[in-house]
Amino acid sequence: MRIGELSRRTGVPTRLLRYYEEQDLLHPERADNGYRFFGEAAVRDVQQIRGLLDSGLTTEMIRAILPYLSGPEEILLPTEHLTPETAALLEAHVDRIQARIDCLARNRDRLSAYLASVRAADGRP
Repeated sequence: MRIGELSRRTGVPTRLLRYYEEQDLLHPERADNGYRFFGEAAVRDVQQIRGLLDSGLTTEMIRAILPYLSGPEEILLPTEHLTPETAALLEAHVDRIQARIDCLARNRDRLSAYLASVRAADGRP
């Protein structure tokens, strides 16, 4: 399929698909006229890339693990392929996720406490 069809099927603008190619995340075939052609697996790859980006991973991290993804739920990265650099990237990302979780939990608790005190002052449950 050409890039326009991939864009329609995934909902990702062609500009972003070209960016993913520049970042070495997508690998289309090229026709003699220079047009990009994507196989059917590109739909799943783009959806996977979008999900990983939405979860906060950088394109650098995605490039490191994308070859080992077997689906949206599983990373099959053989231990001999996990370089110290990739491990450090992933560990740093896990730390950032945990920091965001901690911040969200603190904010939730503060807002809940505020609402409880306002409701108590107004006599509302």
